[in-house]
Amino acid sequence: MKWKALTDLLTGHKTYLQTHNFPDPDALASAYGLQQFLKKHGVETQLCYDGSLDTLSAKRMVTEFDIEIYPASECRDMKEEDYIVTVDGQKYNANFTDLIGDEVACIDHHPTFIQCDYKFSDIRIVGACSSIVAYYYYESGTDMDADVATALLYGLRMDTSSMSRGVTELDIEMFGYLYKQADNNQIMKLWVNTMELGDLKAYGAAIENIHIVEGFGFVHIPFSCNDALIAMISEFILSLNEVSGSVIYADRNGGYKFSVRSMLDDVHAGMLVSNALEGIGNGGGHAAMAGGILFPDSREQLHDNINIEEVIEQRFLEVLHKGCGTVQ
Repeated sequence: MKWKALTDLLTGHKTYLQTHNFPDPDALASAYGLQQFLKKHGVETQLCYDGSLDTLSAKRMVTEFDIEIYPASECRDMKEEDYIVTVDGQKYNANFTDLIGDEVACIDHHPTFIQCDYKFSDIRIVGACSSIVAYYYYESGTDMDADVATALLYGLRMDTSSMSRGVTELDIEMFGYLYKQADNNQIMKLWVNTMELGDLKAYGAAIENIHIVEGFGFVHIPFSCNDALIAMISEFILSLNEVSGSVIYADRNGGYKFSVRSMLDDVHAGMLVSNALEGIGNGGGHAAMAGGILFPDSREQLHDNINIEEVIEQRFLEVLHKGCGTVQ
């Protein structure tokens, strides 16, 4: 039983549960749910991340469930021998800072692009990391508080777009398990009003700049946006009848941040962005949704030669034409 191997590993060690740098509802729910699970099995932990809580939905979750999660800059007493469990992300990923502690364990639902030798790993390709954490409660028969059930169900719904994307049998089973214990009225309150007025600027830029080529909607947002907002715009573009995939990228620290979506069974979004950005950035993710970054130095070099938006479109289209982003 994986949950027992995890608790055995962590017992007696100072442990941090680290999410990816810009925790979304699934990351927050998974970390919070895992923290409460481990506490019931005698393991105290601290939640941390190295980035920011960018979205309204993430900020509301922290307040609604009284989640104590700290920026890495406030974890000044972390030492090299302290244990870290990466939650909803993996060491060496572009959106996961390598902190001073020892990453001994990983719980994640994304594909692995860079191998890491953990002492414990539970990496399953499922719709949401929240489903993995919920299964620990289910398998072990551990009592679950209503707040934990509600947070995990919200994380599951958010990362699967209300059970419409990347859903597996485990997600379905855990949805039923959580639904019976969660406060669904609370979830509906969280579900609405997830945007702020300032987000409309990015939507306006997307509408203004969209370029559809061979069924893929390409959008450059010429200013910085948080990860969740870029992902929301990817979903927005994907809702167009003429579009079966989307490539959205916004300015980020001198480079670009990418969000990629695919509705095509034979085009894997993670493989597509990984191959398209090879040599100038990196990326990866699920079959339907993925992300990536273009390095600042690469952006500067590309700008010296030709219109960078044309270059980016061409790189993605070349991967599609060669079948390098397809599922064999």
